[in-house]
Amino acid sequence: MAGVKNVQEQDLNQLLKIRREKLSELQAAGKDPFQITKYDVTHHSTEIRENFDAMEGQVVRVAGRVMQKRVMGKASFCNVQDLKGNIQSYVARDSIGEESYKDFKKYDIGDIVGIEGEVFKTKTGEISIHAASVTLLSKSLQILPEKYHGLTNTDLRYRQRYTDLIMNEEVRDTFVKRSKIISAIRRYLDGQGFMEVETPMLVSNAGGAAARPFETHYNALDEDVKLRISLELYLKRLIVGGMERVYEIGRVFRNEGVDTRHNPEFTLMELYQAYTDYHGMMDLTENMFRYVAQEVLGTTEVPYGDVVIDLGKPFERLTMVDAVKKYAGVDFDQVADTETAKRLADEHHVEYETRHTKGDILSLFFEEFCEEKLVQPTFVMDHPIEISPLTKKKPDNPDYVERFELFITGREMANAYSELNDPIDQRERFRVQEAALAAGDEEANTTDEDFLNALEIGMPPTGGIGYGIDRLVMLLTNSPAIRDVLLFPTMKSLGSEVKKSQDKAVEKAAELVKEKEVIDFSRVKIEPLFSDLVDFETFSRSDFRAVKVKACAAVPKSKKLLQFTLDDGTDTERTILSGIHAYYEPEELIGKTLIAITNLPPRAMMGIDSCGMIISAVHEEEGEEKLHLLIVDDHIPAGAKLY
Repeated sequence: MAGVKNVQEQDLNQLLKIRREKLSELQAAGKDPFQITKYDVTHHSTEIRENFDAMEGQVVRVAGRVMQKRVMGKASFCNVQDLKGNIQSYVARDSIGEESYKDFKKYDIGDIVGIEGEVFKTKTGEISIHAASVTLLSKSLQILPEKYHGLTNTDLRYRQRYTDLIMNEEVRDTFVKRSKIISAIRRYLDGQGFMEVETPMLVSNAGGAAARPFETHYNALDEDVKLRISLELYLKRLIVGGMERVYEIGRVFRNEGVDTRHNPEFTLMELYQAYTDYHGMMDLTENMFRYVAQEVLGTTEVPYGDVVIDLGKPFERLTMVDAVKKYAGVDFDQVADTETAKRLADEHHVEYETRHTKGDILSLFFEEFCEEKLVQPTFVMDHPIEISPLTKKKPDNPDYVERFELFITGREMANAYSELNDPIDQRERFRVQEAALAAGDEEANTTDEDFLNALEIGMPPTGGIGYGIDRLVMLLTNSPAIRDVLLFPTMKSLGSEVKKSQDKAVEKAAELVKEKEVIDFSRVKIEPLFSDLVDFETFSRSDFRAVKVKACAAVPKSKKLLQFTLDDGTDTERTILSGIHAYYEPEELIGKTLIAITNLPPRAMMGIDSCGMIISAVHEEEGEEKLHLLIVDDHIPAGAKLY
């Protein structure tokens, strides 16, 4: 196998060398393509195809990348791909001249050319261009992936999006739709009298959401600053300033893990409207989503996975209490206090923390039992006050707030409030958040004195909404992962892996010259071995497999759980949740090879199905539990079975 690989590498190196030699020959002959500064394009491929009857016999100039090429003596065919699609060109020696034809025959797949010629249809009925001239505009020095299979390596597709866009038409279509979606949102909001604004990305106080910010240092001011996690607090300042309808579409940054639904930087849309409430925001959101789908897709029936999402029907509206009653069979209106709520959580195997109150536990019940059931568009209203620090209380029930989240396909798509405009109440909410921060909640907000000052000047009754552009694009393009709708998703640097390998090599060399490390196990306490015997057949029913960690992220609102996205050797990604966040950060596990049991029944945890168990070794040391994952040699392939 190694011999075959070496031959392939040699062949590739030879092909790359030949391409550079061709470029050198062109340059020596005074035909350097990189000296060409422009080419006047008159038409794109799709325009010609769609308007052939009117354009037959017309001279056009197209430009694009050579994707196919068939040389047949005195005449050849090539297929050129541009932004809109591709078109065939008939290139004959008698038409372009002997010298030009000789050059053309040396062009490679991937070269960028300009073609001028007459539109016609071949005997086989293929709309084509009869080339009168072919101009090499850029020489490709690399080799494109094999044309029939495209670029299939997922990691490479994300890292080399430029190659992915060349080889995969559906990928290009996704990002064309993304652009159209953002344009449609702007048209809708502009038509509703909203004004687009821009607010700071570098802030002294990152508030407006429950998330851990990225921190940096501003040298000129000698001041620590943060990248914003939300757009909220500055937009509300503008409402105070009399701008009654404002919105922003901008990047926000959250120092969290990476998985199929989360990227540390993403695009958020937030809007605020004076003199309305969350009911007005529901109407606006429903109409906006319906408008965007119709504008971009031409329909309000959107296929996603195995279901069709109907954005044309009125969206369902129910309270969080009613949702938990409907899907979990527990009525929190009848739950008197926090202690009763915790007993119910224990009975229903819902994990919670000591600091959690009745409202927190209601939210945990919703996440565990309800979220995944909300496939068709559903507004979930009236959240507990404990999880909504910036939201106005319900006048008739101050334990709850005027807030809704929109769920589609079991995912949160939007979050909206009747905004809190009482500065005294807001200060108290910040105080509670500060206490939560002191208790270990890294996602809690800190007090923003300038924002409180703005509220004291006076903010009118206001409705606000925020939603992730990326998740909306995922829905409207039937994309299962957020990386599929980000042109350049966050990836672990390849250079860091090289450095780590170098560091490991140095460490290994050092180990050869130093004495073996002596590990003190005298303070270690392990669990007693089981006295019960298990027959071999019973043990064999547990399917232990090597798995590769593709992504890992902290589960929102859980201090213990990490969510793993794993390659188990099949075509389907496997999700497993593990309560090991106290011992490992998500970033240090991405790319590792672990051991997991893969044939356990799915178990719902925080509203997410965990499909298996990751194996770890546990012991006690000086009264404290210690845990180490079984991290094995990366040479072991995903899916390898342990016997």
